[in-house]
Amino acid sequence: MKENIIPHDYQISVEDRRNSNQHNSFLLWFTGLSGSGKSTIANVVEQQLFKSGIKTYTLDGDNIRKGLNNDLTFSPEDRTENIRRIAEAANLMVDAGLVVLAAFVSPYKKDRENIKRILKDVNFVEIFINTSVEECERRDVKGLYKKARAGEIKNMTGISAPYETPENPDIEILTENESVEAAAQRIIDYITPKLQLTNE
Repeated sequence: MKENIIPHDYQISVEDRRNSNQHNSFLLWFTGLSGSGKSTIANVVEQQLFKSGIKTYTLDGDNIRKGLNNDLTFSPEDRTENIRRIAEAANLMVDAGLVVLAAFVSPYKKDRENIKRILKDVNFVEIFINTSVEECERRDVKGLYKKARAGEIKNMTGISAPYETPENPDIEILTENESVEAAAQRIIDYITPKLQLTNE
């Protein structure tokens, strides 16, 4: 019963962990169609942060689906639960003092709003990897679009399931006009002030 759950009062705070790491902690949420370049860009951003001594961790659709969320399908209800669990896991990692990078299609606005609610706005950076479905299908790095067109995959975002475009993302990357390196640098430039501890 939930009323019997009583949080323990631990002595090490998120501020203590951030001070120990010498940087702030928050979540970078990369959203966009499959094949848009989310994971590729997130990987380059993480490498640059890591080289700068920033403590990071990346959550990616494939590694989460194979482990934590291997019981979920791609139905709308399970997609919502998938994102909720990821947000809760990311929240714990932010509390641990990490900069978390999460690359997920996350097609529904209500689910992305729920992430903000769980993390709180100050700890959430929404990055929209804006790549047209035509370009994603042309790349088709995982062969998913081909399978969706053949009817082998149901609920494929952009083909047989909707993608609700972010209205006011913190950063929008147009991958058809911008290189991975340029996109990563723009993200780094945006988050650099956020990394600074306010009590320094």
